[in-house]
Amino acid sequence: MKSKAPFIKDLALPVIAAPMFLISGPELVIECCKNGIVGTFPALNQRTSEGFEEWLIQIKSALEQYEKETGKKPAPFGVNLIVHQTNPRLQADLMLCIKHKVPLIITSLGAVSQVVDAIHGYGGLVFHDVIKKRHAEKAAEAGVDGLILVAAGAGGHAGTINPMTLVAEIKRFYHKTIILSGCISTGRDIASAMQMGADLAYMGTRFINTSESMANDNYQKMIEDSTASDVVYTAAISGVHANFLGDSLKAAGITQEDLKKDTKVDFGKELDTEAKAWKTIWSAGQGVATIDDTISVEELVNRLKTEFKEAIDEQIKLLEVYPK
Repeated sequence: MKSKAPFIKDLALPVIAAPMFLISGPELVIECCKNGIVGTFPALNQRTSEGFEEWLIQIKSALEQYEKETGKKPAPFGVNLIVHQTNPRLQADLMLCIKHKVPLIITSLGAVSQVVDAIHGYGGLVFHDVIKKRHAEKAAEAGVDGLILVAAGAGGHAGTINPMTLVAEIKRFYHKTIILSGCISTGRDIASAMQMGADLAYMGTRFINTSESMANDNYQKMIEDSTASDVVYTAAISGVHANFLGDSLKAAGITQEDLKKDTKVDFGKELDTEAKAWKTIWSAGQGVATIDDTISVEELVNRLKTEFKEAIDEQIKLLEVYPK
């Protein structure tokens, strides 16, 4: 059955600000939602489930207050859950999401029907991120409401497939919400994602360089100074292939030989030693090529709106040149 996420029509832009490890916190989420795009964060950005619940309460309270003061309904927010056997907090964090009725849950590294059913039980939506067709088929079987297609060049745990091919391949059998991730940094990029057949654009790296993100100044400066060729794709850091800023790998003493090593996936470890590593080894997608400043979420969303409209208007004018 064809079914798109109902909140899409109420957004200021068809955008989800992706949940980024050690980067996305309450301030970033709240400002995204106030400005009409979906704000999200990983549950594991808080070191304990108790802290995670505090963030949920903070976000919900701020958005309720915003709606009360302005009369405007903010965009929904979401939480990323790592559905992997090595994540010791999954059950506790899932229960908190159910308790607080988090509108959107983004699942990674495992699409489990029991998790999907639990979220559906209170009316929440579940989007699952995938990098290939086989993963998408499994997630569809689990009953997820949307698929996040993580294409080549995306920040974090990225895939290797061209976005045009990935969207076309998945849309052949999946007819719910399609979200595209990978090198989306401008309003024109958002328009391009829509042209490819996506319903929403998934933007991560561009939101690292906002004043509300938890990234430090050096991280943001490195993004501004980097090009697409400065991004390194490796599984040596977490056991799952991801894109990182090459200069941060060098600064951490990571050698070419180190990058070839296999690392076992263990998200219990990530809560401790892994988190320390990611504070100095910085992830980013190839979209760094078009990022040269750090601005507020409000400024960024307004810029994206202008660029998006200009791109759509240019596309419409093409019909005058190629009417048939």
